[in-house]
Amino acid sequence: MELSPFEADNSVSCRLASQVPDVCRTEDCCLGVDEAGRGPVLDSKTLTEAERENLFQKLDEAKSFVGWALNILSPNVISTSMLQRTKYNLNALSHDTAIGLIQFALDSGVQLKEVYVDTVGPAEKYEEKLSHLFPGIEVTVRPKADSLFPVVSAASICAKVARDRVVENWKFTEDLGEVDTDYGSGYPNDPKTKAWLLKYLDPVFGYPQFVRFSWSTAQTLMDSKAVAVCWDDDEEDGERAAKRQNNRSMLSFFSAPAGGDKSHQTHHFFTERRLRSLNSL
Repeated sequence: MELSPFEADNSVSCRLASQVPDVCRTEDCCLGVDEAGRGPVLDSKTLTEAERENLFQKLDEAKSFVGWALNILSPNVISTSMLQRTKYNLNALSHDTAIGLIQFALDSGVQLKEVYVDTVGPAEKYEEKLSHLFPGIEVTVRPKADSLFPVVSAASICAKVARDRVVENWKFTEDLGEVDTDYGSGYPNDPKTKAWLLKYLDPVFGYPQFVRFSWSTAQTLMDSKAVAVCWDDDEEDGERAAKRQNNRSMLSFFSAPAGGDKSHQTHHFFTERRLRSLNSL
């Protein structure tokens, strides 16, 4: 599994795929769909990472009759989708990604006859949606499909191995120095995960792109630990509004320190981009 296309720019999404076995172009095939990594960092399942790697190796060795395709959605893409003005929720994003993968298999010449999907949201509605989009293909959507259908189990292994490798080899674009990679499980009740989130929470800019901003736990920590910011708008001058609410205006982070204080440390966001404050134009 070659992840270099995604690792070259982990702020965007990326599709990866194996070669399509010749037999899949001439004989009826079934396809399984599953996902991994909805949490901010990763999740934990029954199998260990080593066990998942071993199973993926066996799948890869069966390439004469087994193929796979992945669509890696970066945390940045998920966050910007969910937090944009026109909301694009996580279930809809997951559905559209699965639909894209099924269509990719068809476009690649795979003779699909059956599709099995681990449900996201109500299974009956999801199954009806997929059946309508892909007439002629028998679609089965079930909760915990990875424990019911071997082809979905295989899809789950592929997804989780990709997730494991992406997390392990993540390249931080932010200047964070030597990053602690003991992320924990990725669940909010994990002390290691909570400690990591607190350690790398910037009071102004939030988290590195490794963390999904739209995750409710990340949002709660930012609301309670980060600096409250009042943005300028058309209704009230930002500085006055901030003062009234006993907050700092966003503009205050761009202005030079009073009295020309030389000890003032400019945030790395600005120094990395060679930006500096001007008193006049």
